[in-house]
Amino acid sequence: MSLLNIFNIANTYLTDILIKLNLGEDSANLVASYSLLIINIFIATLLFYLTRWILRKFILQYIRKSETTWDDYLLEHRIFHKASYLIPAFFLGWTINPIFSDLEGAKNILLLILSIYKIVIITNIFTAVLDTAVHVYNMQSESKKLPIKGFAQVVKLLFWVIAIILIISSIIDKNPTSILAGLGAVSAVLLLVFKDPILGFVGGIQLAAFDMVKEGDWISMPKYNADGTVIDISISTVKVQNWDNTISTLPTYSLISDSVKNWRGMEESEGRRIKRSVLLDTHSIKFCTPEMLERFSKFEFLDDYIFQTEERIQKSNKKIDTEKKLVLKGRRQTNLGVFRAYLINYLENHPDINTSLTTMVRQLEPTEKGIPMEIYVFSKVKSWVAYESIQSDIFDHILAIIPEFELSVFQEPSGADFRKILK
Repeated sequence: MSLLNIFNIANTYLTDILIKLNLGEDSANLVASYSLLIINIFIATLLFYLTRWILRKFILQYIRKSETTWDDYLLEHRIFHKASYLIPAFFLGWTINPIFSDLEGAKNILLLILSIYKIVIITNIFTAVLDTAVHVYNMQSESKKLPIKGFAQVVKLLFWVIAIILIISSIIDKNPTSILAGLGAVSAVLLLVFKDPILGFVGGIQLAAFDMVKEGDWISMPKYNADGTVIDISISTVKVQNWDNTISTLPTYSLISDSVKNWRGMEESEGRRIKRSVLLDTHSIKFCTPEMLERFSKFEFLDDYIFQTEERIQKSNKKIDTEKKLVLKGRRQTNLGVFRAYLINYLENHPDINTSLTTMVRQLEPTEKGIPMEIYVFSKVKSWVAYESIQSDIFDHILAIIPEFELSVFQEPSGADFRKILK
């Protein structure tokens, strides 16, 4: 005897009992059918928990003991858990026909509810499988070169659009293709509603195709107050963890349409640039006396420079006719020039400076605040904290050595300076 025959017999038996209890035939049939439905819901619930127990007892334990990692993501995204919800739906769908064979209206409503329930559960399973595939892909070393999270979100959106179309077609009892044909009339509205996802999807394709920005990149976008590491790129938004640990959220398409500074090139290069200047007071610049040159020649990095430079100057000055014109027309070393030569040699011998890249000390255009002496070099170390430490050490030394060349740093007068003048 099949299970369906059992439900038919049970339905007939309950109906006869209710008729003997002075219920009308229609009322007795209705009560018997819904009573069996409640019993079936109870049985379906038991089947659900039985399925869950079997999964936990055998399949899940096997997955946890396996050496592979991809199957662990099946558990993380609860694929088996979501699939187990289909068991009650299939059981109830199988038993509704014999139970409500005489109640066509109630049967159709219950089957419609079950159909919608199955569509939702199956769509959830598909999205979970897609999330698992994305998770497995992101564990690969090459995944950051082509982030697919945005593509996956578009596919999930399509899953739900198809699910909604199937649900609507089930409710109105029409072919899904006729609904798709009717969407052309509201395409303009759909484009307006899904404008940001569409722009984000296009932007995500461009970002991936041209390798412009990916997760882990350090980017700066002052327009959005974003300056930090990209931690997530989705179909419509990009999350940036700023250096103060705040999170900036910006539209994905803005990475295409707006100006973005990506520091990845620096991180992948052989050095990080140090570009900073010191303002020197113009009143402290002067020609070097023999005594000054003698003292400077004892400085590290300067003995050869002063000797060779002085030799060239002496040869050049022999062309001057009279010594009276030497001060005006002859060549002489200045404390500023010797200081610049010292800085060049100091930086070229610094262990943390990459001299294979541009290493330069230059004077910028004089200003009302003095002459800027700019340091333009590249640090071998690129991590932020160590880089700032190296930069600070270099300028600590520069600021400390400036007075040794009888130069002075320009500084705006403060209240203490004015008090000294008044005294």
